[in-house]
Amino acid sequence: MFYAVNILLLQLTSIYCKTLKILSFREIYPAMFQKAFFLSVSFLSTIGLLNAQQKQEFYEIKVYHFNTKEQEDILDGYYEKAFIPAAHKAGVKSIGVFKPVSNDTVTDKRLYVILPFATTAQMINLMQQMEKNPEYMKSGNDYINAPYTAPPYTRYESILLNAFTTAPVMQLPRLTSPKEEHIYELRSYEGYTEKIYRNKVHMFNEGGEVPLFKRLNFNAVFYAGVIAGSRMPNLMYMTSFENMKDRDAHWDTFRSDNEWKALSAKPEYQKNVSKSDIILMKATRYSDY
Repeated sequence: MFYAVNILLLQLTSIYCKTLKILSFREIYPAMFQKAFFLSVSFLSTIGLLNAQQKQEFYEIKVYHFNTKEQEDILDGYYEKAFIPAAHKAGVKSIGVFKPVSNDTVTDKRLYVILPFATTAQMINLMQQMEKNPEYMKSGNDYINAPYTAPPYTRYESILLNAFTTAPVMQLPRLTSPKEEHIYELRSYEGYTEKIYRNKVHMFNEGGEVPLFKRLNFNAVFYAGVIAGSRMPNLMYMTSFENMKDRDAHWDTFRSDNEWKALSAKPEYQKNVSKSDIILMKATRYSDY
């Protein structure tokens, strides 16, 4: 592209010379062409930076806490019939909705909603766009207008993330087993300090942990750093598997891999995680993946 722009500038300058009957191109080169050249460099650099920023996605993870079957039904109905169709219409695709495998045995049940955005503006404006959609307001009535005596959840969290440079956009899993067998593993790695957290991010990016996961076919959906949330500093990533047996086999392979052993043994990457959380989940029937 840079070469093409310069050729175009040369052609335009040549035409300009001929029009003015200037015999030597060098007569105007210093004054005109050099200025155009540096303007083109500045323009292309800016465009390149903007394109790079646009390609590195943002994510919002909503975590709903609920206790009853009635609350679960309202949440399911809202996301299946109202939120996801309206978000699709507003340009937000690939929305994942998941429930932890442990939901059946715990009191504090949860629903995870993962939303990808190209820009922060798209993230901020989504609800405003959807609220202008009459079908969304109608289909989501039970959730939107729930009375204070029967809220659809006890509380919800919102976690904002920015994709890693080595995994700038979400990758949908390539799984072949029935959807109800799929296992999604959401991991959270907290750091002792911001500096130590950045060291773990470096290990994923420059250190090669992301390519390692890719080589071992972990079907990662995203890797991202938390930019706003209740637990910081923190990074999160989600991998996917055909079933629980497949998940266990992948991690066994990972732990015995020579590249991982070498990477995890490097002195510069020691003690860079203060707390890790592992959440095993299954996709809802209406999740986009």
